[in-house]
Amino acid sequence: MRLKTPREKRILYFKTTVRWLLYLLIIFFSFVIMTSGSWKKPVLLVPVALCIAVNTDIMISALTGAACGFLIDIACGRLFGYNAVILTIFCVASTLIFELYLRKKFFSFMAISAAVSFLQCWLDYKFFYEIWDYPDVERIFRSVTLKVWIYTLISSVVIYFIFKLINRLLMPKEHLTIEEAIRSSG
Repeated sequence: MRLKTPREKRILYFKTTVRWLLYLLIIFFSFVIMTSGSWKKPVLLVPVALCIAVNTDIMISALTGAACGFLIDIACGRLFGYNAVILTIFCVASTLIFELYLRKKFFSFMAISAAVSFLQCWLDYKFFYEIWDYPDVERIFRSVTLKVWIYTLISSVVIYFIFKLINRLLMPKEHLTIEEAIRSSG
């Protein structure tokens, strides 16, 4: 493995700090958008947490999922910790799926984002509406829950490309020496 010079280490630390500051800024703006307006708006923190989870390791994705889940609980007025547990499980699972099976491509991310956001919206509907046996509860699913899921899916496209740009500019790149490249190819 090639040793890094002090200059390369400083550049790596600077890029990592700027990248995480941008991540936190996006999380903050997503939370602000979620807390303003009506109930029919996208749950932006789900694709944000998934974008971060795809590009990090398991522990960081779990922490990010928990933090974004707590913010969803605050924004939606849900039981504190409900979405944090759900989003933590989904972020860890998506990290493992992308590490082991999928490539970091747009359609792979959209499939995972669609599944996770639908399951999150469906569980929210099940535990907060259908379980209490309200009259005409199916109307809530059709008129609110599905619209929120579609809005979240549409916003996932924009969020994916924002994170792709940030990661392309600020994600550390692995460099191989000639010996490592020869050993890995043979």
